[in-house]
Amino acid sequence: MQIAITSQNRRTITEHAGKCRNFWLYDIEDKQIAGKRLVELPMEQSFHASHSGLPGALSGINVLITAGMGGNLFRRLLDLGVQPLLACEEDPDRAIANFLAGCLLTRSITLACHDHEGHSHAH
Repeated sequence: MQIAITSQNRRTITEHAGKCRNFWLYDIEDKQIAGKRLVELPMEQSFHASHSGLPGALSGINVLITAGMGGNLFRRLLDLGVQPLLACEEDPDRAIANFLAGCLLTRSITLACHDHEGHSHAH
């Protein structure tokens, strides 16, 4: 299993999955992390620019964890057999650990669209 996490700043889980070009890619074996690497996509391979399929570097992913995405990308990932998750967690390693433990807190796509500019509920 492979899990990709949007991380434009290479530190936290970031929003705008469609425009994101930096992803942490985790290889999972027997519910354990077997490897982790940073994948940097060229601009023309971002989800927003490509409009179909998965970028080559992400072609083997089963799950995409992000802080936000639009409904079109959400549906596109589902159609491609990728489970899209909108995580409440900001730390990629903690998100993976929580996902593997079955306790990753997520938001629905409708909430994410209304909260598009960030974490307004944290004021």
